[in-house]
Amino acid sequence: QRPLVQSGGGSVQAGGSMRLSCEHPGSNFGRNCFAWVRQGPGKEREGVAVIYAGDSIKRYADSVKGRFTLSQDSAKKTVFLEMRSLTPDDTGMYFCAAFIRPFGSACPFLPGTGPSTWGRGTQVTVSS
Repeated sequence: QRPLVQSGGGSVQAGGSMRLSCEHPGSNFGRNCFAWVRQGPGKEREGVAVIYAGDSIKRYADSVKGRFTLSQDSAKKTVFLEMRSLTPDDTGMYFCAAFIRPFGSACPFLPGTGPSTWGRGTQVTVSS
């Protein structure tokens, strides 16, 4: 599987906004969950948002709810993470992961033990 193609990221001041994108070329796009996973300095990996491309149902972690928004462009096999009201706590490496939705359940924030495809990550730095 080719890695997911991530773009976006960079540096922004607190209160600012940023948009990340994640393309899954060659995929059966609508069968996938797309999760955004971040790891901040000295922090554990955290799944912050996930979307099921089949029906666009979205879930957000409490830490980002109301500030981050997921969307998708099915024709381009791309999902987007719009981040606003960023704080220094949002600093970290952001990864996109695609995986098939577990049978009978919602998309989890993190892939389980099944196959998954990951992007190479993009750095988000929020300064105070």
